[in-house]
Amino acid sequence: MFDAYAGLPGRDILDAGLVDLAVGRESESALLVAMAAPRLRALGIAVPVGGGEVPSHRLYELLSETCEGPHSRYNALVARVVSFARAAEHAASG
Repeated sequence: MFDAYAGLPGRDILDAGLVDLAVGRESESALLVAMAAPRLRALGIAVPVGGGEVPSHRLYELLSETCEGPHSRYNALVARVVSFARAAEHAASG
């Protein structure tokens, strides 16, 4: 089922995040996938448990440690995952 979403915007984040969650690695991608887990599971994507209690807060903390302007980066990353979810929902419905 997940192959049906090949080529959608943000798929690279999903692929990396799913792998990172599966092995218990904290990364931007893993936290983004954890944030979107309910929406992704509704699409039939098996999302491993992980990302902590509030992955959105942890992502912002991680970005604050690694880059200047974490707010802009955070918003851009979240927008990419939302773009993937919207495109996948559209593909699934049509």
